Parts: sequence; C-alpha cells; structure tokens
Amino acid sequence: MYRFAKAAVNVTGQAVRQVRHGSSSAHEFHAKYGTGLLIGGAVFCTTVWGYVLTQTGITWNMSPVGRVMPKEWRESEE
Repeated sequence: MYRFAKAAVNVTGQAVRQVRHGSSSAHEFHAKYGTGLLIGGAVFCTTVWGYVLTQTGITWNMSPVGRVMPKEWRESEE
C-alpha cells in the first residue's frame, strides 16, 4: 500500500507542476479557436431557443385561472 500511495503522490505532483507551468498547446488552442468557439456556441444556443420558442407551439407558463371551469357535481345514482 505504501508503494501505491507514493506512486499516487508522485503522479499528483507531476500533474500539479504541469498545470503550474502551463501547457503551451492549450494556450495556443484557446488563442486560435477560443473566440470562434464562444461565438459559435452562442449562435447555436440562440438558434435552437429561437426555434423552440417560435415553432414548437409550446405555451409557456400560461395561467389557467379564469379559463378552466370546474365540472358540475354529479350526485351519486342510488
């Protein structure tokens, strides 16, 4: 168990050092594609919600007060 714990700490330490120093490939990716991905995601989200709100016919939070009438009470037929 000691060897496993020691190996786990070593791997964790290596991961922390990599994160602290930063990966240049991640920075390059975000610098190159970050803005485009953000704009593309916003356009996609807006398009989907626009379709849902205008084309699906869903009625959103409409109150039934004043439109739903109770049924007449039926006396039991004995």
